[in-house]
Amino acid sequence: MNLSYPLILLAITSMAHAETPMTVKASPMLMQQIKVIAIGEGQVHDSLRLPARVELDQQRVARIGATVTGRITETQAVLGQAVHKGERLATLNSTELGMAQSAYLKTRSQLNLRQLAVNRAKRLFASDVIAAAELQERESMLTEADVDMRTATDQLRVLGMSDSDLARLSKEKKIHSMLPITASIQGTIVERKVTVGQVVQPADALFTVADLSHVWVVAELPEQQAHWAHTGDEALATIAALPEQGQSGRLIYVADMVDPQTRTVTVRMALPNPRRIFKPQMLATLVIHKQGEQELVLPDSAVIRVNDQDHVFVQTTPEEFTLKPVKLGIRDGAMRHVLDGLQAGDKVVVEGSFHLNNERQRKELG
Repeated sequence: MNLSYPLILLAITSMAHAETPMTVKASPMLMQQIKVIAIGEGQVHDSLRLPARVELDQQRVARIGATVTGRITETQAVLGQAVHKGERLATLNSTELGMAQSAYLKTRSQLNLRQLAVNRAKRLFASDVIAAAELQERESMLTEADVDMRTATDQLRVLGMSDSDLARLSKEKKIHSMLPITASIQGTIVERKVTVGQVVQPADALFTVADLSHVWVVAELPEQQAHWAHTGDEALATIAALPEQGQSGRLIYVADMVDPQTRTVTVRMALPNPRRIFKPQMLATLVIHKQGEQELVLPDSAVIRVNDQDHVFVQTTPEEFTLKPVKLGIRDGAMRHVLDGLQAGDKVVVEGSFHLNNERQRKELG
């Protein structure tokens, strides 16, 4: 028992020595292949890569329909056509519009009659032919007719008639049941859901017009990383079909709610598209960059892998170097974020680590 005790102690000492960092003494020839720097603080830029897609800028989209029930008698616009604001897209024949115009003309005629009656009553009252009560009654009837006139006018405006259309109707006193469907914005027709002879309702979207000079790149951010992105963060969009057309910009929107179905947060980047080369529904990749804080960093060239762990050689004397395990964070280009194992000012080998490690292994085998 007494004889085995020194052997056990020697084994424990050997194991402890094997787990400690190893020091290597470099020869003069090896020193010529080694470059050492004192590490310090720098900025590490975090980035997150997300699958994305190109979508229409919903602030530049108009879904255009009829303002009244009727039948399409003519279409002037086709899919893909560029249109200007106010340009006619189709023509609608509506009996409902004709009935509203008829009611408007009748109300206008009644208003004129009531106005004449009030004017006559005023002359008779001035001559003491009628009493004041009768004049007030006729003025009350004029007020009612004026209210009806305003109602009929508003109804026609709701049905799509302009002030010039109303002026023409009042002058010509002819009912026009044909109503133009016009573009409300300038852009390109990206959707068309109408044919000649089709009966449409005010709720039907017949045309979709979009300004394609600007589009969105939309991605879904997992809820575990929802805190990571903010409006205004730098981003880079790469379109799969156009890899050479990478576009930089900033996030214009980060959703405040998590989608309960996908458990993701929607993020958007605005993308100028003056040549219209980016097509809605193209697949893309959105890389979000986040400005990092000042943290301890070292060049990636200093890192070597030993037993599936990151290590670096730290200079302890002019000719001696100690292999130390380190814990590193993300890679930002050629730099690595140091989480543990080093301090600012430590002199680290950034060139020649491979040769030092070979010397360490040779020494270990010897």
